[in-house]
Amino acid sequence: MLNKKVEEALNAQINAEMWSAYLYLSMSAYCHSAGYNGMASWFEVQFKEEQDHAQILFNYVNSRGGRVLLKPIDAVPSEWASPLDVFEQTLAHEQKVTSLINNLYAVASAENDFATQSMLKWFVDEQVEEEENAQTIIDNLKMIKDNGYGLYMLDKELGARTYTQASPLSSSAE
Repeated sequence: MLNKKVEEALNAQINAEMWSAYLYLSMSAYCHSAGYNGMASWFEVQFKEEQDHAQILFNYVNSRGGRVLLKPIDAVPSEWASPLDVFEQTLAHEQKVTSLINNLYAVASAENDFATQSMLKWFVDEQVEEEENAQTIIDNLKMIKDNGYGLYMLDKELGARTYTQASPLSSSAE
C-alpha cells in the first residue's frame, strides 16, 4: 500500500510526464514547420517515451493499491528561435525533470518506501541518458553553426532514431 505523500508525489510526476510528452509533440510540430523533418521525428520518439514514463508510474501506483488522479495539462510553448534553441530548451527541461525525479526519490526515501525507491532507480538512470543525448545534439549544433550541409546531415541522423518501448513496460507484460 502506498503512503499518501508518495502517492501524491507520484501523481504529480504522472502529470509532469504527460506535460513533457505534450512539450515534445509541440517541439516536433515546430521542427516540421521549419523543415527539419528528422528533428521532428526525433521529438515524436521523445513524445512516445514520455508517455511511456507516465504509463510506468500509472501502472506502479495502481499495482501498489494507490489511486491515479489525472489533472489538466498546462499549455506548452510552441515557438523557438532555431534548432539550437529548441534543443537547449530540451536540455533545460530534462534537467528540470531530473530534479523532479530526485525530489520524488527523496520523498520515497523519507517515507521509508523502499519499493518506490527501487522502481525510481530506472528513472534516475533514464535521466542521465536524456540529459546526455540533449547535450550531444547541442554540441553538434554549435559545431555546425549555420552550415546548411551540416544541419541537413544532423537532421537526417536524428530522423533515423526509432521508438523502443521502455523496458519496465515490456517486462510488465510477461
